[in-house]
Amino acid sequence: MSNVNPYAPPQAAVADVYAGGGEVQPVSLWSSQGRIGRLRFLAYLTGAYLLFAFAGGVLAGLLGAFAGSRVTMAVMALGGVAYLAFTIFKAIQRSHDMGWGGWTVILMIIPFVAFIWLLNPGTPGANRFGAPPPPNTLGVKILGWMFPVIMLIGVLAAIALPAYQDYVKRTKTVQVR
Repeated sequence: MSNVNPYAPPQAAVADVYAGGGEVQPVSLWSSQGRIGRLRFLAYLTGAYLLFAFAGGVLAGLLGAFAGSRVTMAVMALGGVAYLAFTIFKAIQRSHDMGWGGWTVILMIIPFVAFIWLLNPGTPGANRFGAPPPPNTLGVKILGWMFPVIMLIGVLAAIALPAYQDYVKRTKTVQVR
Protein backbone atom coordinates (compact mmCIF):
# COMPACT_ATOMS: atom_id res chain seq x y z
CA MET A 1 0.00 0.00 0.00
CA SER A 2 1.29 3.48 -0.89
CA ASN A 3 1.58 6.33 1.66
CA VAL A 4 0.74 9.03 -0.96
CA ASN A 5 -2.63 10.69 -0.45
CA PRO A 6 -4.38 10.96 -3.86
CA TYR A 7 -6.45 13.93 -2.62
CA ALA A 8 -3.51 16.06 -1.44
CA PRO A 9 -2.86 19.37 -3.27
CA PRO A 10 -0.01 19.34 -5.78
CA GLN A 11 3.42 20.18 -4.41
CA ALA A 12 4.79 21.80 -7.58
CA ALA A 13 6.30 25.28 -7.32
CA VAL A 14 4.11 27.74 -9.21
CA ALA A 15 5.60 31.11 -10.21
CA ASP A 16 3.77 34.28 -11.08
CA VAL A 17 2.83 34.61 -14.73
CA TYR A 18 4.99 37.73 -15.24
CA ALA A 19 7.86 36.78 -12.94
CA GLY A 20 9.99 35.42 -15.79
CA GLY A 21 12.76 37.53 -17.20
CA GLY A 22 12.08 39.55 -20.30
CA GLU A 23 8.31 39.08 -20.37
CA VAL A 24 6.13 42.06 -21.10
CA GLN A 25 2.41 42.59 -21.01
CA PRO A 26 0.44 43.96 -23.94
CA VAL A 27 -0.98 47.46 -23.72
CA SER A 28 -4.76 47.51 -23.78
CA LEU A 29 -6.25 50.66 -25.27
CA TRP A 30 -9.64 50.91 -23.56
CA SER A 31 -8.79 49.56 -20.12
CA SER A 32 -7.28 50.93 -16.95
CA GLN A 33 -5.48 47.63 -16.25
CA GLY A 34 -1.78 47.20 -16.95
CA ARG A 35 1.14 49.54 -17.42
CA ILE A 36 2.30 52.02 -20.05
CA GLY A 37 5.67 53.77 -20.40
CA ARG A 38 6.36 57.50 -20.63
CA LEU A 39 6.93 57.74 -24.36
CA ARG A 40 4.01 55.46 -25.22
CA PHE A 41 1.80 57.51 -22.85
CA LEU A 42 2.77 60.71 -24.65
CA ALA A 43 2.39 59.07 -28.06
CA TYR A 44 -1.07 57.68 -27.35
CA LEU A 45 -2.31 60.99 -25.96
CA THR A 46 -0.87 62.89 -28.93
CA GLY A 47 -2.38 60.45 -31.40
CA ALA A 48 -5.75 60.53 -29.67
CA TYR A 49 -5.73 64.32 -29.65
CA LEU A 50 -4.84 64.56 -33.33
CA LEU A 51 -7.50 61.98 -34.19
CA PHE A 52 -10.10 63.79 -32.08
CA ALA A 53 -9.21 67.16 -33.59
CA PHE A 54 -9.31 65.88 -37.18
CA ALA A 55 -12.49 63.82 -36.76
CA GLY A 56 -14.11 66.64 -34.79
CA GLY A 57 -13.29 69.16 -37.49
CA VAL A 58 -14.64 66.96 -40.27
CA LEU A 59 -17.77 66.04 -38.31
CA ALA A 60 -18.40 69.62 -37.25
CA GLY A 61 -18.13 70.75 -40.85
CA LEU A 62 -20.44 68.04 -42.17
CA LEU A 63 -22.96 68.09 -39.36
CA GLY A 64 -22.96 71.87 -39.14
CA ALA A 65 -23.83 72.12 -42.81
CA PHE A 66 -26.53 69.46 -42.84
CA ALA A 67 -27.87 68.72 -39.35
CA GLY A 68 -27.72 71.94 -37.36
CA SER A 69 -25.90 73.21 -34.33
CA ARG A 70 -27.62 71.10 -31.64
CA VAL A 71 -26.76 67.79 -33.31
CA THR A 72 -23.22 69.00 -33.92
CA MET A 73 -22.80 69.98 -30.28
CA ALA A 74 -24.18 66.62 -29.10
CA VAL A 75 -21.85 64.62 -31.35
CA MET A 76 -18.86 66.75 -30.32
CA ALA A 77 -19.75 66.28 -26.64
CA LEU A 78 -19.87 62.49 -27.09
CA GLY A 79 -16.51 62.59 -28.83
CA GLY A 80 -15.11 64.71 -26.01
CA VAL A 81 -16.35 62.23 -23.40
CA ALA A 82 -14.70 59.37 -25.31
CA TYR A 83 -11.44 61.33 -25.54
CA LEU A 84 -11.57 62.14 -21.81
CA ALA A 85 -12.19 58.48 -20.92
CA PHE A 86 -9.26 57.39 -23.11
CA THR A 87 -7.02 59.98 -21.47
CA ILE A 88 -8.00 58.84 -17.98
CA PHE A 89 -7.39 55.18 -18.88
CA LYS A 90 -3.90 56.00 -20.17
CA ALA A 91 -3.10 58.14 -17.10
CA ILE A 92 -4.14 55.29 -14.80
CA GLN A 93 -1.92 52.87 -16.74
CA ARG A 94 0.94 55.38 -16.47
CA SER A 95 0.36 55.59 -12.70
CA HIS A 96 0.53 51.79 -12.55
CA ASP A 97 3.88 51.89 -14.35
CA MET A 98 5.25 54.15 -11.62
CA GLY A 99 3.92 51.77 -8.96
CA TRP A 100 1.13 54.10 -7.88
CA GLY A 101 -2.58 53.39 -7.63
CA GLY A 102 -5.04 54.72 -10.18
CA TRP A 103 -6.50 57.29 -7.80
CA THR A 104 -3.32 59.36 -8.03
CA VAL A 105 -4.57 60.54 -11.43
CA ILE A 106 -6.68 63.07 -9.51
CA LEU A 107 -3.40 64.89 -8.74
CA MET A 108 -3.10 65.73 -12.45
CA ILE A 109 -5.68 68.47 -11.87
CA ILE A 110 -3.05 70.50 -9.99
CA PRO A 111 -1.05 72.68 -12.42
CA PHE A 112 2.47 71.45 -13.23
CA VAL A 113 1.98 68.25 -11.20
CA ALA A 114 0.98 66.45 -14.40
CA PHE A 115 4.61 66.72 -15.54
CA ILE A 116 5.40 63.97 -13.02
CA TRP A 117 3.64 61.51 -15.34
CA LEU A 118 6.06 62.52 -18.12
CA LEU A 119 9.27 62.87 -16.12
CA ASN A 120 9.10 60.04 -13.57
CA PRO A 121 10.42 56.75 -14.96
CA GLY A 122 8.45 53.58 -14.43
CA THR A 123 9.50 50.88 -12.04
CA PRO A 124 11.99 48.49 -13.59
CA GLY A 125 10.76 44.95 -13.95
CA ALA A 126 7.43 43.68 -12.73
CA ASN A 127 5.51 45.48 -10.02
CA ARG A 128 2.15 44.80 -8.35
CA PHE A 129 0.32 45.92 -11.51
CA GLY A 130 2.00 43.45 -13.84
CA ALA A 131 4.97 42.99 -16.11
CA PRO A 132 6.71 45.96 -17.69
CA PRO A 133 5.19 47.49 -20.81
CA PRO A 134 6.50 46.40 -24.22
CA PRO A 135 9.41 48.23 -25.83
CA ASN A 136 8.53 51.22 -27.98
CA THR A 137 8.22 50.76 -31.72
CA LEU A 138 9.35 53.31 -34.30
CA GLY A 139 5.78 54.58 -34.73
CA VAL A 140 5.44 55.16 -31.00
CA LYS A 141 8.75 57.04 -30.94
CA ILE A 142 7.75 59.27 -33.85
CA LEU A 143 4.30 60.00 -32.44
CA GLY A 144 5.72 60.54 -28.96
CA TRP A 145 8.22 63.11 -30.16
CA MET A 146 5.59 64.94 -32.23
CA PHE A 147 4.11 66.59 -29.13
CA PRO A 148 7.33 68.29 -27.94
CA VAL A 149 8.18 69.35 -31.50
CA ILE A 150 4.71 70.82 -32.08
CA MET A 151 4.86 72.53 -28.68
CA LEU A 152 8.29 74.04 -29.50
CA ILE A 153 7.04 75.30 -32.86
CA GLY A 154 4.03 76.84 -31.12
CA VAL A 155 6.17 78.62 -28.55
CA LEU A 156 8.54 79.92 -31.23
CA ALA A 157 5.58 81.11 -33.31
CA ALA A 158 4.06 82.84 -30.28
CA ILE A 159 7.32 84.72 -29.81
CA ALA A 160 8.20 85.35 -33.46
CA LEU A 161 4.82 86.45 -34.87
CA PRO A 162 4.27 89.42 -32.54
CA ALA A 163 7.89 90.46 -33.02
CA TYR A 164 7.44 90.27 -36.81
CA GLN A 165 4.19 92.25 -36.65
CA ASP A 166 5.90 94.91 -34.56
CA TYR A 167 8.74 95.01 -37.10
CA VAL A 168 6.28 95.45 -39.98
CA LYS A 169 4.45 98.22 -38.09
CA ARG A 170 7.68 100.09 -37.37
CA THR A 171 8.79 99.70 -40.99
CA LYS A 172 5.53 101.16 -42.29
CA THR A 173 5.75 104.13 -39.94
CA VAL A 174 9.30 104.85 -41.11
CA GLN A 175 8.24 104.64 -44.78
CA VAL A 176 5.36 107.07 -44.23
CA ARG A 177 7.66 109.85 -42.96
